[in-house]
Amino acid sequence: MSNSIHPTAIIADGAKISANVSIGAYSLIGPHVVLAEGVKVHPHVIIDGRTTIGKETEIFPYVVIGMPPQSARYKGELSTIEIGENCLIREQVTIHPGTEIGRMKTTIGKGCQFMIGAHIGHDCDVGNFVTLANNATLGGHVSVGDYANIGGLAAIHQFTRIGAYAMIAGTAGVNEDVIPFGAVMAIKGQLAGINIIGMQRRGFERQDIHDLRNAYKLLAKNQVGTLEERLGKIKDLYQNSPAVKELLEFIGENPKRHLCLPSEDWEFTIPSDIEPSPRVACA
Repeated sequence: MSNSIHPTAIIADGAKISANVSIGAYSLIGPHVVLAEGVKVHPHVIIDGRTTIGKETEIFPYVVIGMPPQSARYKGELSTIEIGENCLIREQVTIHPGTEIGRMKTTIGKGCQFMIGAHIGHDCDVGNFVTLANNATLGGHVSVGDYANIGGLAAIHQFTRIGAYAMIAGTAGVNEDVIPFGAVMAIKGQLAGINIIGMQRRGFERQDIHDLRNAYKLLAKNQVGTLEERLGKIKDLYQNSPAVKELLEFIGENPKRHLCLPSEDWEFTIPSDIEPSPRVACA
């Protein structure tokens, strides 16, 4: 089977293209790039620098590989990128080459999957079968062991080591080494207040805001009784409030779901331009 190269693709002189390679429309392949057999490059991809792509790797639109790293100390040194076979590199992924102050190369093993928007910084060493979910970021000089899984929006600080088979939860920020088989959990979100500004902008009355404020206070973890009992009290006290009714209906749609609740040390502050509630206050 011969190569399939779209006529609008730009292949620089010196690029080495093996058999059965597919290159889509408007993609650009630099003069020092090596594409092994069976590589598939979708439209609008840039592969530059001294970059080698392993067999059967597939690269989706708007990926940029091999452009200068985001390092103030990079001075154009002839560093490299090596990517193994059977990798899946999804849209808008960026991969940068090494630097003189690092390894002079960025290496990626076989069977890796990098989802939309993931970033692999300069001088990284990524093992085999590693997964980076959407927008996961590896700073420069990061080492990732085989089969590690890094969740969406997680950020790995430069020089950090992630051990083999480790799991990093989405949104986690990691600046210390993670042992092999370790699981890093992100800080869970918790309610920190009511979106009063949003309610004002949507024309909610002051009374609506105060009713919801009191209902919200009853939800807090440090209040007396079970959550079910507290919800019953909210219904009894504020059954005529449209805003509170919407809150209760939302919870009632799937009562077995865990709720994101106010913390025990929650304190409520209310803008000075909203008058105190004349209705029954929360006990």
